[in-house]
Amino acid sequence: MNSGLLSCAEVRVLRDQLESQGRKLVFTNGSFDILHRGHVTYLDFARTQGDALIVGLNSDASVGRYKGPGRPVNNQEDRAYVLAALRAVDGVVIFEEDEPKQLIEQILPHVLVKGRDWAHYVSGREIVEKNGGRVVLADMVEGRSTTNVINRIRGSDGRLKAEG
Repeated sequence: MNSGLLSCAEVRVLRDQLESQGRKLVFTNGSFDILHRGHVTYLDFARTQGDALIVGLNSDASVGRYKGPGRPVNNQEDRAYVLAALRAVDGVVIFEEDEPKQLIEQILPHVLVKGRDWAHYVSGREIVEKNGGRVVLADMVEGRSTTNVINRIRGSDGRLKAEG
């Protein structure tokens, strides 16, 4: 079974194939820990911006540095597998850095999609635009975030809620 996990080199080959056909590679990135409706809506939107969608997935180490102790909840292999199973996603590539700038520089996507909550700073924007690509900001689904899901699970006292 194909896990949908790709190397940077494989993504670059896909990008070049698409470009030779006049088609566009879309790229987005994130942690995608505890996949929820907001993620799926966002990825569906991203896929409409071109002909193939590649998701850059923060490694476990980079999520831990950014989100703090206890994150990610799901390891990178599980997160990649779930993402790759989504209809909108054509492949997943894991990156170790805190930002996907190096990855973006290597694959040169035609379209870079980020959530509107990142409007103040889109990592890789200058690389994509310098190479003739475009950056698209996606609306977010109100109240849908992994942090909100974790907080609901834990309850107001910060401890996991018991079933019942």
